[in-house]
Amino acid sequence: MCSLVVAGCGGGKESADGKKTIKIFQYKVEIAEAFSRLITEYETEHPDINIEIETVGGGSDYGAALKTKFAGSEHPDIFNVAGYRELDTWIDSLEDLSGEPWANDVLDVAKEPMTKDGKLYGQPLGLEGYGFIYNKDLFKQAGITELPKTLSQLQAAAQKLQDAGIIPFSNGYQEWWVLGNHNVNVPFANQADPVAFVQGLNEGTEKIPGNPVFEDWIKLLDLTLQYSNKNPLTTDYNTQVTTFATGEAAMMQQGNWTQVQIDGINPDLNLGILPMPIGDDADASDKLFVGVPNYYVVNKESAVKEEAKDFLEWLVTSETGKKYMTEEFKFIPAFKSITTDTEVLGDLAADIIQYSDDNKALSWYYSRFPEGVPQEFGAVMQAYVAKPDPVKLLEDLQKSWDSLKK
Repeated sequence: MCSLVVAGCGGGKESADGKKTIKIFQYKVEIAEAFSRLITEYETEHPDINIEIETVGGGSDYGAALKTKFAGSEHPDIFNVAGYRELDTWIDSLEDLSGEPWANDVLDVAKEPMTKDGKLYGQPLGLEGYGFIYNKDLFKQAGITELPKTLSQLQAAAQKLQDAGIIPFSNGYQEWWVLGNHNVNVPFANQADPVAFVQGLNEGTEKIPGNPVFEDWIKLLDLTLQYSNKNPLTTDYNTQVTTFATGEAAMMQQGNWTQVQIDGINPDLNLGILPMPIGDDADASDKLFVGVPNYYVVNKESAVKEEAKDFLEWLVTSETGKKYMTEEFKFIPAFKSITTDTEVLGDLAADIIQYSDDNKALSWYYSRFPEGVPQEFGAVMQAYVAKPDPVKLLEDLQKSWDSLKK
């Protein structure tokens, strides 16, 4: 498990020295260290405020941990919610943030997942994209001169890498979310109308077994297994990223959130992101998956909710906050007024921004799944990795959906 606790409980109270404490519960392990430094700067500028941040993520289930928090007595003042289905889950605990000074600055695409009845309930962390991150120098070493945009081209590239003695894929399939969120989003996002397909699954008018897009997607999953690192089912997130960042493997299914960790291991890697193709139509396959991973929200029952809102305003309007967002966290800003050089954000963000600008981006749909489905999907896919059976995989995905839909 990969959980990191930076600080602990308290919050919503006034300490003996007269300071008010804000408790933040967040999931992004890759920014935990930088976030701690950010907090130190905020406390220096605001001597009447003490902030305690707890980070649970990576290999841990943040959603389950958050529910445990609220089931107990230590409720966070600021926490993360992913939007759509999670917005519905947590709506009764959320402060309306529509009137905050930064609300009108949020990009329209980043507003939708956290808007209900015309009210905005979250501040976006940033935009993120994912696909197959690749090491350009290893590709060159293997003689790959044309970037793969179709499944056949990806297989040919993987074979060249393997022939050159390079592990093609570093697969972190111990993590349910690598499979049950990001990987399974591929066949959903490639449906003719993904939102209608999700609705059809809920209404029973659509099925996963027999769906040609899902059948094509299995071929991609199989390809990553054919050219995988050893023991992908026991490879966790940190090991996956480390295997890639040290040059042992040429590709990994991840996104620009790994830039900070990769830079910490090898800042000189020459990186890019490839699409995750499920067919041989280059135009259809040459797309990355871009969305807002999560939002900061404020607990409407918090005794320090005004102080919490002040912190969120500072985070996206102050020069210090914006510097951390772009230079330290490497987030692609989800705000109209925050711009930065792609050289600051890194190679991965630069590719994602280019794909978005070229209108070659597909969205993330797993936040629309019924509660519990992504975790169940992850388990079903892990069972497939252990013992591949394409028919059973699609049937079990359908069973998981049917058992949890409302």
